[in-house]
Amino acid sequence: MNNEKIELIDEIKHLISVDGTITHINPKYLEYFELDELEEIKADLLTKKENKNDFTKDYVNELFERLT
Repeated sequence: MNNEKIELIDEIKHLISVDGTITHINPKYLEYFELDELEEIKADLLTKKENKNDFTKDYVNELFERLT
């Protein structure tokens, strides 16, 4: 396995972890994907994480407005 693939797998494991260290799926499955598939998985996870952060900000702001 080449270094680029190893780095992508490590990044994906971090993105799917709960606290940055614990992964609740077997990361060995990631080794079976091709490089382009891993890049797509990473991009999808980053988009979902970004959307989740935006949703959380909006939700917290709405709660704050209701409480003040």
